[in-house]
Amino acid sequence: MTALLYLLVALHVIISLFLIGVVLLQTGKSADLAGAFGGQGSQTAFGPRGAANLLTKLTSYAAVLFMLTSIGLTIVLSRTGGSDRSVLSNMKSTQSAPASKK
Repeated sequence: MTALLYLLVALHVIISLFLIGVVLLQTGKSADLAGAFGGQGSQTAFGPRGAANLLTKLTSYAAVLFMLTSIGLTIVLSRTGGSDRSVLSNMKSTQSAPASKK
């Protein structure tokens, strides 16, 4: 079960980095207007509309895979030993006594 956990974590990190890269590669909506007037937006490798469609599809697929690996990680972590897997479970309580009113 731990091998599956490590595989899912590695896949989740790779997908998240890919999703970040694909989102950053997309151009804003104002670039289409600049391309119409001879800007650099029309000189892309995929053409002015081809890159947008490809990047939009890649973003959608990466987002779906990101959500599926998130759900998979939640399921795998809930089934692997111990119900107490909180980060704060090993913290000492530092509550002080309430101040008395005068």
